[in-house]
Amino acid sequence: MAATNPIGSSRIAGEGPAVSLSDCPPLARRLRARKLPTRHPIPAHRGPDGAASFRSGLAKHERAVIDAALAIIGSYLREPVEAIESPDAVKTYLRLQLAGERRELFAVMYLDAQNQVIAFEIPFTGTLTQTTTYPREIVRAALAHGAAAVILAHNHPSGRATPSRADEELTQTLKAALALVDVRVIDHVIVAGTKAISMAETGRM
Repeated sequence: MAATNPIGSSRIAGEGPAVSLSDCPPLARRLRARKLPTRHPIPAHRGPDGAASFRSGLAKHERAVIDAALAIIGSYLREPVEAIESPDAVKTYLRLQLAGERRELFAVMYLDAQNQVIAFEIPFTGTLTQTTTYPREIVRAALAHGAAAVILAHNHPSGRATPSRADEELTQTLKAALALVDVRVIDHVIVAGTKAISMAETGRM
């Protein structure tokens, strides 16, 4: 793995696909323009880095570089409205979390009423081709966090980023369930290799 300054033109690579902030020039410029971190990183919960996780094959310093990048971008997303106004930052954060995984993982970003990211969780872990997702658990977590909105995400280990029909149906199911408790679904991002596809940006919401 090669790594330099994660705020600049660094490229972070391991078994998973490379992720570079320089791939997102607006994000890189905005990060350089401020003193970081301005807030604490996003509280993030994910399962242990077991043998099935790409992180288990990384050296300690390689994991540290990825974690440092996540902390920098996470602190940025905890600023008001940045999760809405900086979709590149959201995609980069999600790619760092999910891109190299060999199993499907379903993740949720929880946002408050000011659209600040208040937590990131990976509540469901699946197989190579699918993940079972329980709307009730996501609703319960949203209420526990006091969230006003969420950004959904999952990875496609196959490398195919196009949302499937099942992805679209799941998004509508979760939108309906969360609407009952006044929580908005802002986006559903599909991570595959070096790509991160926003269903909101492609009109699939």
